[in-house]
Amino acid sequence: MRYVLILVGALLLCSQGWVAWAASDPLTAEKVQTNANYVWTLLSAGLVFFMQAGFALVETGFTRAKNAVNIMMKNLMDFCLGALAFWAVGFALMFGTNATGFFGSSWYFVADKVPEGADTAWPLAFYFFQVVFAATAATIVSGAMAERTRFVAYLIYSVVISLVIYPVFGSWAWNGLFGTWNGGTKGWLEQLGFIDFAGSTVVHSIGGWVALAGAFVIGPRIGRYDNGNQAIPGHNLPMAMLGVFVLWLGWLGFNGGSTTTANTDTAGIIVNTFLAGAAGATGAMFTSWAAYRKPDMALTGNGVLAGLVAITAPCATVTMGGSVIIGAFAGVLVIFAVALFDRLKIDDPVGAISVHGVCGAYGTLCAGIPLFAKDPSMSWSQLGVQAIGVGAAFAWALGTGLALFFVIQAVVGLRVSREEETSGLDLGEHAALAYYDFQATQQENLQTSKMAPAQQQE
Repeated sequence: MRYVLILVGALLLCSQGWVAWAASDPLTAEKVQTNANYVWTLLSAGLVFFMQAGFALVETGFTRAKNAVNIMMKNLMDFCLGALAFWAVGFALMFGTNATGFFGSSWYFVADKVPEGADTAWPLAFYFFQVVFAATAATIVSGAMAERTRFVAYLIYSVVISLVIYPVFGSWAWNGLFGTWNGGTKGWLEQLGFIDFAGSTVVHSIGGWVALAGAFVIGPRIGRYDNGNQAIPGHNLPMAMLGVFVLWLGWLGFNGGSTTTANTDTAGIIVNTFLAGAAGATGAMFTSWAAYRKPDMALTGNGVLAGLVAITAPCATVTMGGSVIIGAFAGVLVIFAVALFDRLKIDDPVGAISVHGVCGAYGTLCAGIPLFAKDPSMSWSQLGVQAIGVGAAFAWALGTGLALFFVIQAVVGLRVSREEETSGLDLGEHAALAYYDFQATQQENLQTSKMAPAQQQE
């Protein structure tokens, strides 16, 4: 009993202290909402950051074991270097004061004069949320150019994408998201009413079209199209599928967190995102089943990603039924897109161009179709605005991408030697093996099999 009384007394003292603190600094509804906005935005940014692991797993699983170290290194370093480039310059170009509508000119190094009465900490939270998006755009490119790109070339183009290519287009569509902190300016696409809520075009198509430029300039892997279409299977499909699940989880923060506000809108956005991913997988599975007589796991996994990419632009503006239709058709579309690029001999080991470029453009167009929209007043003229944005993204990303890769090729070289590509980039670029015991044994067996019988007996 004595201990109970002591505990009750302690609780009373604590409650008195709480009342006194609350009286001196009342936690108003506005403060609660502000704090919740910070928590939701930063938590969502963490989920998007985790997507980097998903991309690394998907890309590594869909390629050969001899390049696993190289791919993991690239997915690590494109984020690290890209984060620094976006902090120094990219954020300013994308969200700084944009008097022309084409690019910003303030907030370099995420530091500038905060308008009177504005929250001084919000630019930091906003930068963290936006930098993980920039990293996503850069890492898309690595998949399409995997297994034959020099590591130093990869570092260079990752920096340029995060420094200039992604931020400039981003300023056209999203500059106004920074609101008070950049004087309320907006990009030219934003002024037209372009809808891309979370980045089907701003993030995914920009990354996809730069990837197309890179895959075109660097050419296909050795043996890929020597005698028709020769498939080069990935070494670990379960790893790739685990990456799909990681990406799907992260995407809930990608789209849901784009509200940057903790409110009830996030429920509809997250449900639309989830449904589109499920519908994309379903559409891809049945399409691959019909086309190849077996349900293909790799294509089904890409179907999930295709549905998620497609719904990213309209996730806040379409109905649940609309999200299912958009996602399902994206799952079908991605399979035909992969086949088309194979016919064109554009070697994309992971299907990044099809998933992100093609389905990103498709999803952005869907945001302008009144049949899918929650708002009954939407007119078909919105589809024209969406088409302008999709076309501008294609021209900007493909044009700057081609220029970038031709310059890299001329100055430092874009592709590894034939010998390095054959032996694997892990050894040639990093002097390492991803699966040391297994790969070393395999190489020893291969070397022994090439020796003369007399040598083998010795």
